Amino acid sequence: MKLLDTRTIKGDLFGGVTAGIVALPLAMAFGIQSGLGAEAGLYGAIAIGIVAAIFGGTKTQISGPTGPMTVVSSLVAATLMQQAPNLEVGLTLVLLTFFMGGLLQIVFGLTQIGKLVQFIPYPVVSGFMSGIGLIIIFLQLFPLVGHTSPNKISEVFVSIMTPLQNMNWPAFLLGLLTIAIIYLFPRITKLVPSTLVALITVSLIPQFVTMDIPRIGDIPEGLPHLNFDIFSVLNMSSIGLILVPAITLAALGSIDSLLTSVVADNITKTKHNSNRELIGQGLGNMVAALIGGIPGAGATMRTVVNVKSGGRTRISGVVHGLFLLVVLLGLGKYAAEIPLSVLAGILITVGIGIIDYKGLRDILKVPKADAVVKMVVVAMTVFVDLLWAVGVGLVLSTLFFVKRSAEQGHEASTMDPANDHPDSEDELKEINTSHHADQVFIQEFHGPLFFGFSSKFQEQFSKSPNMKAVVFRFKHLSFADQSGMYALMDVIRDLNKNNTWVLFSGLRENVKEQFEKLGIIPKLVPVSHCFEDFEKATAWLAENLKKKDANGIEELLVKQTNELN
Repeated sequence: MKLLDTRTIKGDLFGGVTAGIVALPLAMAFGIQSGLGAEAGLYGAIAIGIVAAIFGGTKTQISGPTGPMTVVSSLVAATLMQQAPNLEVGLTLVLLTFFMGGLLQIVFGLTQIGKLVQFIPYPVVSGFMSGIGLIIIFLQLFPLVGHTSPNKISEVFVSIMTPLQNMNWPAFLLGLLTIAIIYLFPRITKLVPSTLVALITVSLIPQFVTMDIPRIGDIPEGLPHLNFDIFSVLNMSSIGLILVPAITLAALGSIDSLLTSVVADNITKTKHNSNRELIGQGLGNMVAALIGGIPGAGATMRTVVNVKSGGRTRISGVVHGLFLLVVLLGLGKYAAEIPLSVLAGILITVGIGIIDYKGLRDILKVPKADAVVKMVVVAMTVFVDLLWAVGVGLVLSTLFFVKRSAEQGHEASTMDPANDHPDSEDELKEINTSHHADQVFIQEFHGPLFFGFSSKFQEQFSKSPNMKAVVFRFKHLSFADQSGMYALMDVIRDLNKNNTWVLFSGLRENVKEQFEKLGIIPKLVPVSHCFEDFEKATAWLAENLKKKDANGIEELLVKQTNELN
């Protein structure tokens, strides 16, 4: 693969370094939030940033620890640490879970699952991201005032008064100053990332003014080592513990990355490879786990910064990771002095940025079903479980869609007598000259005949008057599922029992093939009563209705019965 493109090298170098500058404080902050330390955030940013850039499917994507992935990682770490017999085994299980999550992402990519992200409804994505943003904000309220945060959101709400009553004012003021600089500095210039300015400026204050505030603490210096000991706890029992968390991480990381890939495509007017992107992200997360880093995904803000700064090829992502590696090797002792409330302030702005304000602002303007899905997903993301939130959101979206489709199909699909049909003056003109016209009905279909509409369809015929003939107009029937076809069969059987003449018109090939497989044609409706279009069906019907003898149509019904038998 071509990694170096000399035509874009200048932009790639500048874009990569700029993205690395933005990523530096976030990586440390996410590492702290995960519970594994600032170094875990840096290790993860370096490994995923370099590996995903080389092997991923989006040339300009910058990958590393993200808000959503860190929230899940912290929950996974807290849960497994509690279940493990000691701290060492717990940490090993956590890293094995991260590794397994990356492996599952590779499986997703190899099995072409990447393309399915396009089917995730916007209310689900919006609710999920907004919920993640709220989680990040809530979990940083304690560190912002100088206290250690609980691992669960429910505990934050239950015990929030304790840190507020025992507030560390210097830490709180440093956190507020950090937030203020992040939001106000871009008004002066956007050439330097405001997050980096806030990190450096505010972290220097405790070096000149004595403050008793919590700090990051020691960060290991030097290159991280590959740790294959994580496989020492791999057995059936541990797999049972880590499988669901690993699936959660893999699913979330995949969604997070592919959504960022779409953003990158829109900016660069290119097209990413979804499945390759999942493979690259999976490899990056596996390497991150082996060196003690937290998992990550494609990072939207850092990717946008990279592209806007000139990044155009994979080398920009590699440069971003190498920049962080250089920082790790040379600045670890200085990073140890960074106040935790400063990182809390940075993360609070990240959480605020993740919330989908556009979606929330329009909540009263969108369909009620979409609004319900969004709020349910937000609530479940914050208070229940992230994977359950997405799952329930998808189920609700599907059910609401089926309901809307069924209602629309019922409204659009009509059954009218021939003399009251919209085409009564054209195709049905000759039929209406017959004294049987009020007993000939036209059944129109629009859209699919599926399980959501099948009961309405049957109910429609059960309330119909006595019929001499029914023409099923299938021109606009796009699809029929098993429930729909069974409902149609039941209706036709009842019509046949009542000696009602049945005709089909305008069947599409895919629908006709399904009807033939199930025996609707020719067991219930003879081939001779199936016409290419509505005009031929009505012409044939009109010709037979013109028979002068009163028993003409009855003779035709006998003929239909004989053909079916």
